[in-house]
Amino acid sequence: RIHVMAGRVPLGTDRAAVAGEMETTFIENLRYTADLLSQEDMIGLLEPINNRITDPRYYLNTPHQAAAILEKVGRPNLKLQLDLFHCQIMDGNLSQNLETYFPLIGHIQIAQVPGRHEPDSPGELNFPYIFELLESLGYTGYVGCEYAPKGDTLEGLGWLRSYWESRGLQHSGTSKAAK
Repeated sequence: RIHVMAGRVPLGTDRAAVAGEMETTFIENLRYTADLLSQEDMIGLLEPINNRITDPRYYLNTPHQAAAILEKVGRPNLKLQLDLFHCQIMDGNLSQNLETYFPLIGHIQIAQVPGRHEPDSPGELNFPYIFELLESLGYTGYVGCEYAPKGDTLEGLGWLRSYWESRGLQHSGTSKAAK
């Protein structure tokens, strides 16, 4: 799996004025890329990145826009990389978005909103609920942690140990009942 970037609206250009041309170019580039990736049995991932905080000029901003582009490209080896941080900022309604776009999802990334820190830091998102929803939907892929840890790596992953323990698992991910 590889993240395929969408590009940025040129400086000094009105987004709406270049949207059609940018979409056409992006679709052409994605078809070319998908064909190359298929030769290596690879998946390309499209990640909508919020333009409210992170990058005002990034072209691909919402899961809805990404889904429409994926449909137009029509290549099975291109998927949605859904970063819940960006999705919450742009659209909210994470449960509905996860359910709606689940068939397109090739990778999930997480960070708490608004601070972009660990899932157990103060913020808008209820990660135990989100993880249970992903399980109920049948998500079996990786969950990327794309956040700015407040401390060192072990401290920054403390939330995971707490989550596993709340689910009756040990830190290795094995069930206590199995032992």
